[in-house]
Amino acid sequence: MPTPLLSEKYRDQLDGVLSCYDRLIFSGNLQPLCYAKGMTHYLYEQHMRIFDYAQFAQPLTEQIRANAEKLATEANLKIEFIRKKNFRKENRIQAVLKKRGTQPGLVHIFSAMEVCPTYQPWHDKQTHQTYVRQDTSKCLHYYFYFIDPNLGLCFVRVPTWCPFRLQVYCNGHAWLAAQLRAKGIDFELIDNAFVHIADYAAAQQLVQQLDGTTLHAQFDAFAQRFCPVIQTLTLSYSWSIHQAEYATDLVFKRQSDVQAFYPRLVETLIHTVKPTDIATFLGQKLHGNYRGEVGNRFNVRWLGSRLKHVMGPVSLKVYDKFGLLLRIETTVNDVTFFKQHRQVHHRNGETETKWAPMKKTLYSLAPLAEQLQAANRRYLAFLSAVATPEVGAQQLNRLTESRTENEHRYKGFNVLAEVDAALLRLLVRGEFAISGMTARAVHALLPDKTSGQISRLLKRLRVHGLLKKIGRRYKYYLTDWGREVVTLALKLRELYIIPTLAHQP
Repeated sequence: MPTPLLSEKYRDQLDGVLSCYDRLIFSGNLQPLCYAKGMTHYLYEQHMRIFDYAQFAQPLTEQIRANAEKLATEANLKIEFIRKKNFRKENRIQAVLKKRGTQPGLVHIFSAMEVCPTYQPWHDKQTHQTYVRQDTSKCLHYYFYFIDPNLGLCFVRVPTWCPFRLQVYCNGHAWLAAQLRAKGIDFELIDNAFVHIADYAAAQQLVQQLDGTTLHAQFDAFAQRFCPVIQTLTLSYSWSIHQAEYATDLVFKRQSDVQAFYPRLVETLIHTVKPTDIATFLGQKLHGNYRGEVGNRFNVRWLGSRLKHVMGPVSLKVYDKFGLLLRIETTVNDVTFFKQHRQVHHRNGETETKWAPMKKTLYSLAPLAEQLQAANRRYLAFLSAVATPEVGAQQLNRLTESRTENEHRYKGFNVLAEVDAALLRLLVRGEFAISGMTARAVHALLPDKTSGQISRLLKRLRVHGLLKKIGRRYKYYLTDWGREVVTLALKLRELYIIPTLAHQP
């Protein structure tokens, strides 16, 4: 019988389950300026000398700066220049939103000197060819933070130097919130997590509607607004997936329900998840010649404690967000890590359909979601199969805590105390395994106790579930649970605790 998933095991304690894209970062490349040969060809088409590249790029830089100043003036904002390396833009934006509110529009603009790709004019003396070659430099970048009616809080990162490679950030949960609002479905969203949705099934169906076609049109509009050089150059952007996070949330009704099992679950996972397991979660095979990073990382943050498994450009995380959600999240920084069954075009003009690395294009969002959701599902199945220690904790409490029956209180058993340990050793004696034990037999082994004390002792063992009485006979047998817990308790005491303490000074 398959192990029930945690979502099934805790069905009564759950508000619902949701799988959705979380953090999404896309790269916009201006075609054909995004690669050296394309830039060289474009300059020749425009009848420009290769060594006039700087004169070609400088007016475009001024156009972007002027546009940023114009947008800031129209929105009554001041562009904030970032000087500190450890400056967190997200914290600053949250402070601005508290004063400004969450209505659509431009929120804030940052500027910062950052590394960017660029080109260097070059003349090859051997081939006598002049062209531009790839290089890196630093230039001023603008970060335009704004609230879009459909995508929520977004930002566009715009460099001021050619080839003007853009970055667009949005969040799948914010996008879903806009769709739920349009459908009239009640929800409660904290940060980037839903803590309640009135109709989880409808929400999960809406998730499937996030596609590349819709986003492409919106991103083109962002580029027109924040990077106006595309109008001057009469070129367009191609959009690709730079980073994607896909989250599966088990939303609990109470924090106590999560904390009852999560801390011990994480402790178990730290020791049980191996590199081969991580590869399996991600649908991969760990070959002997694999040279990428594979491993586990654990840390505690204000959002909750997090365990992270890494394999190359992909990571798989589990954490208790706000102590209320159990979130499983797969993050990919290079979508070619995954494969998809697609049409492949060869250089000789032939095509074939086969399993090949996934394309980075924006239109890979749907097949990528299938891969990431499958990884989350496999990890959830692994979590569910782990013998989570909260069950053992409950069983230990059952043994050690006092219990009441018919208004009589029966104290628990202290496995570290010699008196109780001796009693437990008595229970597992071989002669009692087949024919059971009687009060007389126990009395013979404990001659210092009276008959009344023996009766109360047997009653105490029965109340705690260690012994059971067979029919109308005055014979007692160890229960299956009793045998397991007694054996484990004695093993822990005799083979670990006492030898360890014996070596202490």
